[in-house]
Amino acid sequence: MLPEMLSGIITAFGLGLLIGTERERRKAGRTQPAAAGLRTFTLAALMGAVAMILGGMILLATAAICAAALAIVSYWRARQDEDPGLTTEFALVTTVLLGGLSVPYPEVAASVAVVITILLAARKPLHDFVGKRLSEGEIGDLLILAGATLVILPLLPNRSMGPFSAINPRDLWIIAVLILSINALGHFVTRAAGARLGVPLLGLVSGFVSSSATIGAMGGWVRSAPPALRAAAAAAVLSTVATFLQLGLVIRITNADVFGVMLGPLVAAIVAALLGGSGLTLHAWRQPAQPMPEVDRAFGVVMALVCAATLGGMLIFISALRVWLGTPGLAMAAAIGGVMDVHAAAMAIAAQVSAGDLAPHDAAVPMLIAWSTSAGAKIILAASTGPIGFAKRVVPAQMLILAAAWLAAILQGAV
Repeated sequence: MLPEMLSGIITAFGLGLLIGTERERRKAGRTQPAAAGLRTFTLAALMGAVAMILGGMILLATAAICAAALAIVSYWRARQDEDPGLTTEFALVTTVLLGGLSVPYPEVAASVAVVITILLAARKPLHDFVGKRLSEGEIGDLLILAGATLVILPLLPNRSMGPFSAINPRDLWIIAVLILSINALGHFVTRAAGARLGVPLLGLVSGFVSSSATIGAMGGWVRSAPPALRAAAAAAVLSTVATFLQLGLVIRITNADVFGVMLGPLVAAIVAALLGGSGLTLHAWRQPAQPMPEVDRAFGVVMALVCAATLGGMLIFISALRVWLGTPGLAMAAAIGGVMDVHAAAMAIAAQVSAGDLAPHDAAVPMLIAWSTSAGAKIILAASTGPIGFAKRVVPAQMLILAAAWLAAILQGAV
């Protein structure tokens, strides 16, 4: 027991110093004196460890209550301060509890202490981000994402149901949450880095939202700013990189065996898109800088719900065609699904494998067909939204990406 006690006390001492150091720096920047600093937090952590060793949970709870009482008194005395807050007081009580936790679980206590210190140190960036950068609509979107993940998801049944037993409500909702998460990440990265790193990176990041929407936005931008032709074409092609990265992610989540079959075509398509987009980016550097284009916000609950509903409909549609027509029916459904939503089509095909209705190797051709029709839709979009010069750069790149995927599948024997 002695080594465990010493380990707990040392861990408590270290985490108290860690949190106390951050609070001491914060204390030094205040015009009014503050009660808790480096020594106070270190002593609080040690108090928690000693209480846990001597009296277990009861004495630790008593120590935490005492610390809370002292924190209340400190807050009451500083209530006229320029920024009274309760952060330091809550951190002090938490440090006592972490000191007690460090005796039985020192690794957990140390990890939580590091997270708390990072959270405390990031006060200004967090306040600026939430108060100045996030719009009211974006905060609402994040709350919706939290509700969808933490409230709705645990309540959904995790079993196959519906026509042909093709739908698993929990799996469909996970897809919706995944889409919301990726879209939110792409939106925030676009806002943070787009203006500094240029249009091609904007296209790459916006592709996580929607490659088709990005191609349409870039085509429209070129019509209003012809000198930006090469940069917009680079962004349009690089958006396809995000498409195939997302495809790989959703296929891997849906069925690992299908992911193994499609890994070669996925890598080939990503490499081809990177090469094509990088070449166009090098050419774009020779042009004068243009104002950044406005790209529609990526985060949309309606879009995620539509995608999940589309996936559910496609699961039923593909299951029906497979039962009625066999393999030709699956290929037909994949071709239609690729135009509607290539991610939903890919997930629906992989779900057939998970359900045992299709062998992993047999999923390659329908998957490639869905990719082909999706590329065809992007080609039509590029030709219709942008000028001829834009289409001349984007269309061959899309064809090259598609050819690379099919060639990789043929070489590895998937087709």
